[in-house]
Formats: sequence, C-alpha cells, structure tokens
Amino acid sequence: MLNIRDWSLAKREAAAGYFFILPWIIGFTLLTLGPMLASLYFSFTDYNIVEAPRWIGLNNYTRLFNDELFWQSLAVTLRFAVLALPSGLVLGFVLALLLNQDVPGVKIWRTIFFLPSVLSGVAVTLLWLMLFNPELGVVNKLLEQIGIKGPGWLQDPDWAVPSLAIMALWGVGQNMIVYLAGLQGVPADLYDAAKVDGANRTQQFRYVTIPMMTPVLFYNLVLGLIGTFSYFTQVYVATGGSGGPARSTLFYNLYLYQNAFRYNDMGYASAMAWVLFVIVLTLTLLVFRSSSLWVYYEGELRGRR
Repeated sequence: MLNIRDWSLAKREAAAGYFFILPWIIGFTLLTLGPMLASLYFSFTDYNIVEAPRWIGLNNYTRLFNDELFWQSLAVTLRFAVLALPSGLVLGFVLALLLNQDVPGVKIWRTIFFLPSVLSGVAVTLLWLMLFNPELGVVNKLLEQIGIKGPGWLQDPDWAVPSLAIMALWGVGQNMIVYLAGLQGVPADLYDAAKVDGANRTQQFRYVTIPMMTPVLFYNLVLGLIGTFSYFTQVYVATGGSGGPARSTLFYNLYLYQNAFRYNDMGYASAMAWVLFVIVLTLTLLVFRSSSLWVYYEGELRGRR
C-alpha cells in the first residue's frame, strides 16, 4: 500500500505541486492542446463539419498559396500592423511620460486614460461607427468647422484600415500603464549619476530613460505584434463580417472565420490557422533575436558608467 508519509520531503512537495496544477493541466489539455492537435489534423483533410473529414494531404496548403483572397487578407493585416502597432507603442509611451509627473489629480488622469482599454470591444466599435459616420458623425462635423471635408472613413476603401488603426488607439491605456510601471521602476541613482556627469534633462531622457525602458518596450512590442495579427472583433462588428467595402478590411482572421463558419470549410480554415501560427511565431522569434541589439537591462547600463 502506498504510504505518502514514507516519502521524502522533496517527493511530498513535488506531489503537492502536481496536485495543485492538475486542474490547469487538465484544462490546457482538453481546451487548448487537444483542439490545436485536432485542427492540425483537420488542416490535412477536407472537412465541412457535417461529413466526416477526408484526408487530402497538403491540398489545403497548396490551395492557400494560390488563393488571391488569402494574400489580400494577409496584406490588409500587415497594413493594419504597420499603422496601429508603432502608433500605439509611441502614444502609450508619451502618455506614460506625461502621467509620470508629480502633479495634482494625476491618479484621476491615469484612471481616465486607462479605463477605455477595459471596455467592451463591441460597444466601443459601435461608438466609433457613430463618430465616423460620414454624414452625421462628430468627427466630420468637427473637421467641417476648420474647413476640411472629412473622408468616408469606414465606408471608403482607402480610409477603412486607417480608421480601424485610429480606433485601436482607444485601448492605448493598456500600453500606457505598463510603461508607467517601467518608468517608476527606473532607479533614481542613475539619474543622480547622470546629473553629476553634467547631463541635462534631454540627455538624461536619451541615455537613462530610453535604455531603461527598452525591456518594457520589448514586452509591449511582442504583445502588440500578436494582438494585431489576432484582430477580429472590431472589424467584424464594423463591417458585419463582410470585410467591406470592396474587401478593404478583409483581415486574415475575418477571412479565416468566413471559411470556417460561413462556408463550413473547416479543413481550409484550419490550414489558415496554422499558417498564421507560423507567421506570428516567426515574427516573434525575429523580435526576440533582435532584442540583443537594442534591449538593455539595469546591470548593462550600470556597466557602461
């Protein structure tokens, strides 16, 4: 008979650890790992949900690379990433710098700028649809007051993706709060040492603040990169799932959704999902590989003094 009391302390601690993480292991296996492996199998099959999957090998993948809409959806997603990712990183950093000042009411301002990032994506998108209405929207009304004729925004193929990039800035408070935590973690003695060396405020910002914030920037960059390639809810609500006008907002995830749940082509959608996984993984690894060139940590910065 197994007697736990005869076990060594290390074995009992290991058993207790595995016992407490068992719910997570079960959940991860059933809800994440299992569906991932199932989608990998389906990506090699012709599967329409109704009938049993039929093995077709690499046909879904070869079909992907000959699909014009696949390339268009990838181009739309990349365009959005180029517009939304840098602007979100920069604006979040600027807001964090402003809200890191010791001024009256700064906590209230921090709450105001952070609050939009936790609101529902559907409700926020509906709000922006009203703001961007070409005829009745507040944005175009304000532009008229300064003599500018506003564009069609989400109804204009040339402005649809930039409009979504502007909408994405609504959640910049999430980046801001992480930057703010990083700014407050910069050691004061580094600034003191810079002052002793004769550095002015601009030089302190360039040689102390920015290097010390590169790990936080790296963190936000990786999460932002993954977030832009998983963009779905806002564009689905804004376009009713059509990807219009003229397929100018046919994001990769929206096209994947259409194949899976509109056309019931689950095998093809699974292949799209795994190609997206490879793309995001590759870009993330490239960012990690490049981090050795521009990410600095406190010990490295002190070693330069």
